[in-house]
Amino acid sequence: MVLNSPGAETQVDSGYVFDIKKYSIHDGPGIRTTVFLKGCPLVCAWCHNPESQSPEPEILIRGDRCLLCGRCVEACPEQAISLKDSGSWTDPARCIRCGKCSEACPADAREMVGRKMTVSEFMETVRRDRLFYEESGGGVTFSGGEPLAQGGFLLRLLEECGKEEIHRVVDTSGMADWDLLSAVAERTDLFLYDLKLMDPGAHRLHTGADNEIILENLRGLSERGSQVMVRVPVIPGVNDDDANLEAIAAFLLSLPVVPPVRLLAFHRLTESKHRMFQIPYRLEPGLELPKENLESIRRRLIGYGLEVSTGDSNHEPEDHSAKRRKL
Repeated sequence: MVLNSPGAETQVDSGYVFDIKKYSIHDGPGIRTTVFLKGCPLVCAWCHNPESQSPEPEILIRGDRCLLCGRCVEACPEQAISLKDSGSWTDPARCIRCGKCSEACPADAREMVGRKMTVSEFMETVRRDRLFYEESGGGVTFSGGEPLAQGGFLLRLLEECGKEEIHRVVDTSGMADWDLLSAVAERTDLFLYDLKLMDPGAHRLHTGADNEIILENLRGLSERGSQVMVRVPVIPGVNDDDANLEAIAAFLLSLPVVPPVRLLAFHRLTESKHRMFQIPYRLEPGLELPKENLESIRRRLIGYGLEVSTGDSNHEPEDHSAKRRKL
């Protein structure tokens, strides 16, 4: 599956954003603003931001906060909401995701995740923090979801940041047409490139898609001289076996420019976030990755000749559902 993104030179003035995180220090150099775009072509079983998978705005429901007051029922123009003993229930076939219920809820038990944002609105937000970027060597990071899923919007954002000499990072799975990725590369200072599984069948099983395009695109970025850091999310029992680690090392060492690697630790917060969005959680409940295992993997990859660091503290997944800023 390849992203149905606009053509490489097609740009649009607005897109869907589900969060903006200011003062980030884990998504590239310096102090950064990280913008999370909606939509992703992959459905990774361990997804840290399951609310990003759908390209459309959606409703997050926190059942434990529901007061059973019925205000959401009254506010819904489609009569899609009813009250049950366990809380309010929404008929997905009737919900049009207008957000009226979240506006009416006095307990914040309902929240709209994602809203349309224009390029000019985003740049206004970015300009407020320029001083922090300049003093720290920071900038803007585009994440998601998969930012390439909104290729036209991403291109505009990258170009506008470039005009103002703001450092640009794109955090991507690489699952996109090469023409789009190449156009993005011309406007990007650094890629944070996810590499998960080398076996195509295992990749398809755990992410919903083959990895052929991902590997071809990573080689293409290396050949064109783009600055890339490869990030490997380490998922116990999924991709931490010797065969996968050896295959990752062999592939990276075969590239024209061997990129540095950062290992990202798995965190259990993903399980609760899946429940909030009623997305099936396909991993073993309560799964954890001991820190000593991550260090062991780091030493193993270094032994193959790679430059490797760990990002246990750098990849603590943001609980956007609990901390989300009003966009």
